[in-house]
Amino acid sequence: MTNHLYDRVFGAHAASSKTFLYTDAGEISFAEFAAITNRIANTLVEAGVTPGDRVAVQADKSPMLLALYAATVKAGGVYLPLNTGYTAAELDYFIGDARPAVVVVRDNAAEAITPVAERCNARLMTLNADETGSLADAARTSADSFDAVTRGSEDLAAILYTSGTTGRSKGAKLCHRNLLSNAEVLADYWQFTEQDVLLHMLPIYHTHGLFVASNLLAMVGGSMIFLPKFSADAALAWMPKATSMMGVPTFYTRLLDSDGFTADISKHMRLFISGSAPLLAETHTQFEERTGKAILERYGMTETNMSTSNPYDGDRRAGTVGFPLPGVDIRIADPKTGAPLADGEIGIIELKGDNVFLGYWEMPEKTEESFRDDGYFITGDMAVRDERGYISIVGRDKDLIISGGLNVYPKEVEGMIDEIDGVLESAVIGVPHRDFGEGVVAVVVRSDDSLAAETIETSLAAKLAKFKQPKAIIFIDALPRNSMGKVQKAELRKTHDGLFA
Repeated sequence: MTNHLYDRVFGAHAASSKTFLYTDAGEISFAEFAAITNRIANTLVEAGVTPGDRVAVQADKSPMLLALYAATVKAGGVYLPLNTGYTAAELDYFIGDARPAVVVVRDNAAEAITPVAERCNARLMTLNADETGSLADAARTSADSFDAVTRGSEDLAAILYTSGTTGRSKGAKLCHRNLLSNAEVLADYWQFTEQDVLLHMLPIYHTHGLFVASNLLAMVGGSMIFLPKFSADAALAWMPKATSMMGVPTFYTRLLDSDGFTADISKHMRLFISGSAPLLAETHTQFEERTGKAILERYGMTETNMSTSNPYDGDRRAGTVGFPLPGVDIRIADPKTGAPLADGEIGIIELKGDNVFLGYWEMPEKTEESFRDDGYFITGDMAVRDERGYISIVGRDKDLIISGGLNVYPKEVEGMIDEIDGVLESAVIGVPHRDFGEGVVAVVVRSDDSLAAETIETSLAAKLAKFKQPKAIIFIDALPRNSMGKVQKAELRKTHDGLFA
């Protein structure tokens, strides 16, 4: 009678008095974290959660929020984290699609989400950044012991919604095997042990901060400096206590912008990891020149967790994402036929392994078209492999934008822009951005020349999460098109390539 993921990740050190989380408010041991987890698990069961039920969560990062994830898994539920930037209108879709048994939001969002939760008969609870709210209140009066619900390797542990370039968002189904196998591979490949203290400034509604970082450190019995968000000052203040750090490119560019970030303050750090968005070769070079350490860049996605990595021991090559991780089979294939291509040829990344998700939530047709007949998952990312085996991501087969590590699909943004009075048509593209990897840019053709960029910005602010909103709006007379009438986004990206330089 075991819970495949919980027992190995959070249960392995549940009795330990060692510090698991360092926070601005104090330290939390593994044993204390386990007690919080158990109280929340009892609260979820009392709220009606049964094995296989979804628990949808949009709340600010806190130790209790991390414990809510662990508690959901321990109670046999399926954790559904939602970006804190999503609006009520966006949440309406996710909650309606997943039909969770419990929805957890911040107090200030409860009124707007109440009718959404009622439509799917979900219990609405609240949790705030300061660990107040109805969930926190209920958990504090619940028992601090809880027997883990039996769940097998193929049972769902989480659903994470991911965006394509067209259509509605898809819920990627991640089972216990997917998450545990990836944590085990990364612990070995990146040499994480109980001696590690990870500087954790990532959000935990995303694969990177929730699974890659938190699962990994919990499993090996290491510690995390668990901060609400990134700031260069906070990173520098805590870095002397850390041994490792995971971040997105923005973290590293902002550290480099700080005079306080020196070789001396980072000399004891054994590992800096970057992911979720492309790291510019310039940033890689500048970081190594400043610190004498090479950032380790890796590649993954919501559907696969981590799939490749530059080596821990060996040449970490700027502009590449390294080699396939152990147990992950990768081929660079012809996008149409799936036929493997030779080194040096650009094709689509296709892969399979224990890390690859089960499919999309209640989308059997989309799931089927995302896999080849031989079981390889078609990622949608275009790449090339060099003669030494290093893989470089060169783009996407469609026009998905990854800004700050978060997916933005242009069609959603374009649809909202096109509804604005005075807009004839629009094209949304991603342009290289030093901080965010890619910045969202809207190229707009006006039917009314008096339409101002500020009007578009104001209209979108109430409808779209901030990370989806354009960082620049450019007006042109006509969108470039090919002979078939298709907008040439590649031409637009080339034209505006240096916009954020």
